[in-house]
Amino acid sequence: MQLQSFNKELLHFLNEGVTPFHATANITKALRSAGFTELYERDQWNLQEGSKYFVTRNDASVIAFTYPKKRQGYVMMGVHTDSPCLKLKPNAIVEKNGMTQLSVAPYGGLLMNPWFDRDLSLAGRLSFTNASGAICEEYIDFKKPIATIASLAIHLDKEANKNRSVNAQTDLVPILTCRKGISLEALLLSQVRKKNPKKLLSHELSFYDTQKAAFIGLEAEFIASARLDNLLSCYVAMRVLCSTEAQKAYLLVCSDHEEVGSESRSGAAGSFLESVLKRLSGDFESYSRLIADSLLVSCDNAHAVHPNFSDKHDANHAPQINKGVVVKVNANQRYASSSRGISKFVHAAQRINAPTQEFVTRSDLGCGSTIGPITATRLGVETLDIGLPTFAMHSIRELAGTADAFALYKILMELEH
Repeated sequence: MQLQSFNKELLHFLNEGVTPFHATANITKALRSAGFTELYERDQWNLQEGSKYFVTRNDASVIAFTYPKKRQGYVMMGVHTDSPCLKLKPNAIVEKNGMTQLSVAPYGGLLMNPWFDRDLSLAGRLSFTNASGAICEEYIDFKKPIATIASLAIHLDKEANKNRSVNAQTDLVPILTCRKGISLEALLLSQVRKKNPKKLLSHELSFYDTQKAAFIGLEAEFIASARLDNLLSCYVAMRVLCSTEAQKAYLLVCSDHEEVGSESRSGAAGSFLESVLKRLSGDFESYSRLIADSLLVSCDNAHAVHPNFSDKHDANHAPQINKGVVVKVNANQRYASSSRGISKFVHAAQRINAPTQEFVTRSDLGCGSTIGPITATRLGVETLDIGLPTFAMHSIRELAGTADAFALYKILMELEH
């Protein structure tokens, strides 16, 4: 695969993955095309050596793996499918001053200001009964702008450019229409008419920006898109696994709920990965040996040094966009990288002449975290935190480089546990 085609498919992946449900569906579609067989947690597994498999949980997390004859240890790639967003509340209709709005709850640590004046659509999962009274589930996506969060004019807020804070309860309420009497149930069920819906039971929906991912910059050296954190890594790791021969021991785990702490049944703090590894190992002795001989690469975004805010970085650990994959280190284990894991990754990069960079947060600033320390704690597996340099992390539109994702792909293909 070449850089240009790799990035072109990346943009399509970003555009289609508007929610974790849609992103997971796109990942499993690619896995099927690459010869992976779907497993179900409720079934007995009869794994065949030389085959490739995947299993999902809650439609928003997926684990895929090869099953070679020799599989004492795995190269594991850990990513997450969720991104900060605005989630629709259960009873969302608000009528106020001649407008119908939809109330939302912020999900994750999102930058709220960039959500104003965007063309917003709505997508996610619906549960409803059909004509026979059976419970059905469907993914929906309005695919067009149906709402916006309009800014207050500067004439009514003279301090807007000096000090404007955002109240998540009162300021972030998308405007839907001038018409009153809107039924949320009718609005949502209109998206599944072909399924003959009768009654809405529940929904998990979120707003997203309809602006498509794009190459930008004087020489098109940047990728601008929503959800780069962390669909960028999801795409890279998915491509690695789809390109891997069945006789190489590789595993991909895509977890939901990283942005809110990972503590859920489909999050990295849950039992999903541990359960899968125990089932493919066969017994506790084999499982323990597998963990001891595996390496988990936690792939997430990394803070690139911003030319307008360079003082926010340690000058000796200030990664640049399009200058290589970032190895993330934290003395207090907010990242799980150790010298042993770093050496394996850097050695693989050096074998193919791929540059790497280092990120350490300023000693006087706090540090975010990833699924790396969570997974390392739960499983005891050797773990490394790496990332792709990014601007505007957790904004509605983030920015990364066109060279870095493909570089990570090549390193991961070269990596040995």
